[in-house]
Amino acid sequence: MVPISEHLQGILDNLPTKPGCYLMKDASGEIIYVGKAINLRNRVRSYFHSSADHNGKTRQMVRRIADIDTIVVGSELEALILEMNLIKKHRPHYNVRLKDDKRYPYIKVHWADPFPKVTVTRQMVNDGSRYFGPYTSVWAVHQTLDVLRRIFPYLTCDRVITGKDPRPCLYYDIKLCSGPCIGAIQQAGYRQMISDLCEFLEGRTEPIVDRLRREMEQAAEELRFERAAALRDQINAIERVVERQKVISPEQLDSDVVAMARVDGEACVQVFFIRSGKMIGREYFILEGTEDEENEEVLSEFIKQFYSESASVPAQVLLPQEIEEAQIIKQWLHTERGGKKVDFIVPHQGTEAELVEMATENAVETLRTLKAQWEADTNRQSEALSELQQALGLAEPPNRIECYDISNTQGTAAVASMVVFEQGVPSKKLYRRFNIRSVEGPNDFASMEEALTRRFNRWLSAQEEKRVGARVDPSFAVLPDLLIVDGGKGQLSRAVAVLERFGLSGQVPIAGLAKQQEEIFLPGRSSSILLPRHSQGLYLLQRIRDEAHRFAITAHRKRRTKEGLVSRLSQVPGIGPVKRRALLTRFGSIEAIRDASVEALTEVPGITPELAMALKTQLE
Repeated sequence: MVPISEHLQGILDNLPTKPGCYLMKDASGEIIYVGKAINLRNRVRSYFHSSADHNGKTRQMVRRIADIDTIVVGSELEALILEMNLIKKHRPHYNVRLKDDKRYPYIKVHWADPFPKVTVTRQMVNDGSRYFGPYTSVWAVHQTLDVLRRIFPYLTCDRVITGKDPRPCLYYDIKLCSGPCIGAIQQAGYRQMISDLCEFLEGRTEPIVDRLRREMEQAAEELRFERAAALRDQINAIERVVERQKVISPEQLDSDVVAMARVDGEACVQVFFIRSGKMIGREYFILEGTEDEENEEVLSEFIKQFYSESASVPAQVLLPQEIEEAQIIKQWLHTERGGKKVDFIVPHQGTEAELVEMATENAVETLRTLKAQWEADTNRQSEALSELQQALGLAEPPNRIECYDISNTQGTAAVASMVVFEQGVPSKKLYRRFNIRSVEGPNDFASMEEALTRRFNRWLSAQEEKRVGARVDPSFAVLPDLLIVDGGKGQLSRAVAVLERFGLSGQVPIAGLAKQQEEIFLPGRSSSILLPRHSQGLYLLQRIRDEAHRFAITAHRKRRTKEGLVSRLSQVPGIGPVKRRALLTRFGSIEAIRDASVEALTEVPGITPELAMALKTQLE
């Protein structure tokens, strides 16, 4: 049994017996696991029972738990939805999760516009548009749109469509736009074409072809031969595409086929999309955090995360085996489909079983191919690290590289990012951010100095903690083999001064990377270093710098949003730091708090009906 601190024991003794979610945190306050339970008290306490038969991953997690937060909800379904949102937001290390933390691309049809355009987006919003996806490859999305545009020549420009423009653009002349700007197609006809495009994406091509044939025949009868020829060409284009779609089921059902392969802690899930009995596409997804987890659990977590992001849910999902929580997941998907039933089917014979087997074989092959690519990437990373060693005069290739960047808006809500690459790949669990406290106004030099001072102060503290046997933060316990600051000589000089104060100037190699010419500046050297434009070393430096920039901007935006939210919540009498934190944990945004009912607000500990009403009044 793991020793339990007095703090943890106090939490365990006072857990509610209601349904909800629990958030496990380590000593640094980082959320390492999110779970749900019908009875929070029983579920959370079970982690600490001496008789519990935990797997290795869970035992490791329990040893790291230093704090636990709970959020009470009204039902198991609410707990499921909240759990999915929290995992998506925090990406805890010990949860099974989709590997890519970026948003997947979708095809967006701007249906609310009078003349809808078709674009690519990474975010679904409730704006009246229609969405298709997700896709794992932006390239595949654009390939799809290239095909669609030749069949359904939709708008791509930003003109205000009046139908009275004197001349069209080039796309009309090359038959990639239907020309609503000059009145070549009326609004009703254009919207019908876009509706056909949507049906095409859904795999429902036969009604489109039947209607186009009728229109072609009518146009021919009316001697509108040019229109009839255009319709004929459109029908032929659709049929050429459809010919490549394999007919799977004569029942013309809508199904997703889900199968999985697992090797060395990685899991690849393959999804076949079958619409109206035809296979219209497939995508693969990589999961991480799957070590020591059973297949049933991994598949269950994938289905929850995938369909929370998917633009549509079919009537049935074919699976290789039963999954955990099948009933509650089906209940959730039932609501996602607007009250329509969703079935999970584990076929054992016939066409459906063959489909699952084919998807499994594809998952195995995809994972094998990806692992070969990852190994090739490892070779390129080794080459890049060797190039950096030679160019920067390092004793060894830099195993651990840290990079720092500053982001602010006119000096406000300034944040410094710290990203860590190990063996040439990002180690996101080691990323950290610093909210700049001592600097007023836009001063990147001073902000960089503060961030590095705090980083190495924590390194000193970690050395002391090691001596007394305390748990240390791995982000700060180890010195980098190479420290990179985003910027030129000014940022570099401040960073060198920090290293000197800590007695590390000869121990930690440091460089500045300027954006404009990709110049590398080294301490004590007047001229910069320029790596060859196509060198692996330069590619790696650019990737590290860009990642630090991305992380800094993301952290800055979050801080700016949070400060605005805190400011508004602080204006409500009776809302102090504890209640403010509880509201933020439960709802996540000011919009969600504003839109929540009084009853939902009162479910947050400490929020009385009076306070809930005051909140609603303040935020509306």
